[in-house]
Amino acid sequence: MPFQQRVDDAVRAALAEDRSFGDLLQPLMEATRSASPAELTAALPRLAEGIAEAPPNLGGWLAVICGAWIENGADPAPVGPALVRRITEVTAAALAFANAWEEATGQPPPDMEGRPSQQIVDTLVPALEGDAVVVMLAWFALPQYALAGCTLLQTAPDVRASTDDRDLHIRAAGRAAEYHGQMDHYQALLRVLDGERLLVLDRASRRGWTVTIGGIGDNFQLHMLLGGALIGRPGGPSGDRPAPEVLATFLNADAPPEPPTVSSPWNLVDAHGEWIWNEGVPADIPVVNGTRVVVIDPPSYNRSFPAGRRFPMMPATLRVDAEHQPEDLGTWWTHVKPATR
Repeated sequence: MPFQQRVDDAVRAALAEDRSFGDLLQPLMEATRSASPAELTAALPRLAEGIAEAPPNLGGWLAVICGAWIENGADPAPVGPALVRRITEVTAAALAFANAWEEATGQPPPDMEGRPSQQIVDTLVPALEGDAVVVMLAWFALPQYALAGCTLLQTAPDVRASTDDRDLHIRAAGRAAEYHGQMDHYQALLRVLDGERLLVLDRASRRGWTVTIGGIGDNFQLHMLLGGALIGRPGGPSGDRPAPEVLATFLNADAPPEPPTVSSPWNLVDAHGEWIWNEGVPADIPVVNGTRVVVIDPPSYNRSFPAGRRFPMMPATLRVDAEHQPEDLGTWWTHVKPATR
């Protein structure tokens, strides 16, 4: 059977809530292994229809298949917007389930790794009436959507950059992260900055640099890439530059099974003097006059952590666009406060 026909049959069964869906799913997964990236990309618009419109429990399986296709080389653009919208819809329904369950029982909602049941529906009907089944299905399907969403956003900078109502999606993912840890990763990926300019200021030399970043998953990664880009430049900040093979793991190379331990060369603070925590993300850095400002200070203590990226499938970039002399930065330094710690 042609690959496109297998996709169409599975999507049609999902949309119709046909019992044949389960029988069609396994052959489709097997056919995926031998399909070319071009075949996968050509079939993605049809898969996107199923993800957007099928009930959550069936659409969740289509979302998992979508993630597998992207990992196998499919272009995520045809499915990206539809998958992000659907994840937020399913997340909203799952949160409605959690709220109704906690109000009805006074207990935390059931584990998402469990299974739907009529008993669960009966518990929710007094509060949700006809929506009880849908929100229950959304609750148990959310891990599948979260898995697919993380794959999508790691591999699709254009989708990350073009997501409409980004704050809406971020807020929903943040609330859902209280119940499912992978939604915390999904939220962090929604907050990734692409094509974002930062002004980096060295307090010791009063010099500065404009850099453009993309695909950076946390401030551990930002810290090390700044060290690689700036240490060793004429007039650059002092410190030990990370080794090239270490820097590669923060850019686009796989970290070894036992990654080396690296140390931050500096203490990074924002323009308000507050520490830029390595556990945070670049989007946490406050904007001053339209630009996020990073200030380099000497390290206050040794920060060590394993080399590698939080999101291994997401390549990162950091480019130095301009160097600024102290006499060019006088206005900027008036906005920068001393470190608070």
